[in-house]
Amino acid sequence: MLHVKNMTAEDFEFAVRITDTMNWKLVGKDFEFTLKLEPQGCFVLLDDSERVGIVTTVSFGNVGWLGNLIVAETHRKRGAGTLLARHALKCLASKNVETIGVYTYIDKIPFYRRLGFEYDSEFTVLEGRGFSSPAMANLREAKKEDIKEIINCDKICFGASRRKLLEPILQDPNNSCYVSIEDGKMLGYAVAKTYEDMAELGPLVCRQERSDIAINLLKANLNRLKEFDVSMCVPKREPAILNMLMKSGFRENFRVARMFFKPKTGNDCIYIAESLERG
Repeated sequence: MLHVKNMTAEDFEFAVRITDTMNWKLVGKDFEFTLKLEPQGCFVLLDDSERVGIVTTVSFGNVGWLGNLIVAETHRKRGAGTLLARHALKCLASKNVETIGVYTYIDKIPFYRRLGFEYDSEFTVLEGRGFSSPAMANLREAKKEDIKEIINCDKICFGASRRKLLEPILQDPNNSCYVSIEDGKMLGYAVAKTYEDMAELGPLVCRQERSDIAINLLKANLNRLKEFDVSMCVPKREPAILNMLMKSGFRENFRVARMFFKPKTGNDCIYIAESLERG
């Protein structure tokens, strides 16, 4: 019989194993980090005592995110995915979340529509290498005293405070963050998270009309990542950014749709995802 339980550290090995079937390149520390962010928001689907699926969630006040939803191939098309997703949505609703976002493969859009999600926009996941780039004006590395302003800048775009997510990322000495300052005002920021031999660029946030700032923020981080394979999730509606990255050797790995359950969150801005599982 199918039932859902809260994820614990004992489930991390299974979570990595099942996500490896989709080549998501997640490790135990990824689930440890998400579980720390949302201790009662990550779940495992069981068929009697056998683990057959997982889903993670994270909440930021009135905004929540659904991620890492996957069910073993043997249990697909039997309602297992729907059961797991509805459990996660119910959990987020119990925390007074009003809007829930998700990134999904294009062919899974109908599944999420049946759950009540609506299509918002398309993103492409790019992969490439860091590269050398000259220093840019009005750009500098973020300082500890910038964290509060970065969080405020992010909130305007995302629609809710992601302090609990951003603070540990920004305080990690292995990561890098650049900010764009004009006339004493922060116009945007970009973070690169580094691991053993790879890096993930995001989040990036800046004003919608300033693709020049977004490009400079990307270049500054990529200049720090010359020895790394880099991935990032970029909106398809930003041709200037995509053209720069493609000319620099980045290539599309796959595409995803961003969808929202209930009202769309945030304001118009240039936005590169922090991750597919956390928004």
